[in-house]
Amino acid sequence: MASEDVKTSESAVSTIVNLAEEAKLAREGVKAPSYAVLSICKSLVAGGVAGGVSRTAVAPLERLKILLQVQNPHSVKYNGTIQGLKYIWRTEGFRGLFKGNGTNCARIVPNSAVKFFSYEQASKGILYLYQQQTGDDDAQLTPLLRLGAGACAGIIAMSTTYPMDMVRGRLTVQTDSSPYQYRGMFHALSTVLREEGPRALYKGWLPSVIGVIPYVGLNFAVYESLKDRLIKSKTFGLVEDSELSVTTRLACGAAAGTVGQTVAYPLDVIRRRMQMVGWKEAASVVTGDGRNKAPLEYTGMIDAFGKTVRHEGFGALYKGLVPNSVKVVPSIALAFVTYEVVKDILGVEIRISD
Repeated sequence: MASEDVKTSESAVSTIVNLAEEAKLAREGVKAPSYAVLSICKSLVAGGVAGGVSRTAVAPLERLKILLQVQNPHSVKYNGTIQGLKYIWRTEGFRGLFKGNGTNCARIVPNSAVKFFSYEQASKGILYLYQQQTGDDDAQLTPLLRLGAGACAGIIAMSTTYPMDMVRGRLTVQTDSSPYQYRGMFHALSTVLREEGPRALYKGWLPSVIGVIPYVGLNFAVYESLKDRLIKSKTFGLVEDSELSVTTRLACGAAAGTVGQTVAYPLDVIRRRMQMVGWKEAASVVTGDGRNKAPLEYTGMIDAFGKTVRHEGFGALYKGLVPNSVKVVPSIALAFVTYEVVKDILGVEIRISD
């Protein structure tokens, strides 16, 4: 009887323990998904705010860059950054400086949200595989692995919002003196679909994919690597309590933006020109040799490169580089810092309570 009582007691204790474990797992199972969803939403919001703030701050330079990229070399209106901005102000007023910014923000907010979130997830996945391969649980991402994570993030973000970028480019080159074919973003999307077909929304996608790999990849790789190097070396006393100041982070972002855009800029020019092809009312589409008024047609990315260099010289691949450089440095810097600040405010790294 005593042994039976002991067995019964052990069985009861085992049942209680099992029930307690099941209850704990059930609680964790309910909390974990809700936390995961909340964390994802906060990361997306932080990325979206970062994109909107950074692009609006440099909207006039962004518009001027596109106008310089696609203008007819035989009918030049914009000769440089200062002259170009003055010309836009004189002919179109204050609103002209921000033309297309609404569409740009409608594109860049989700683009930036997806890009930052994708980078975080890709970084985690690549780091896990790297630690498994090396057998070192304390291993950190190398600059090359960060470049890969950034490239993945850039491709995903660019591909999901590319149609918005395409119509934004067309809206941006419209001026007061040109026939207004597009009244806004949705009108542009519907018009392109109706007149040119769905494939037209992805004109210039290939050079964009190729260009986004070094551009976004280098942005993240340079920014994160610089931050890590400064924190570890504590250079010039820039680190306080294992954290960099906002000014130092802005400088890291500026360096990242400068490197990335310089490498990828020719592909951005080709992408923009390919987007203009097929738009019969484009105000500033480049003509082949200046002797005819027909828009220059491209059969593909290589053809676009060849015709641009042949008709206008190698320097045409860097048209608009100066205003783009002036734009990219504060834009990328603001995007990185805004993202981190908003994440801190929202408390993205909140841990699940036990």
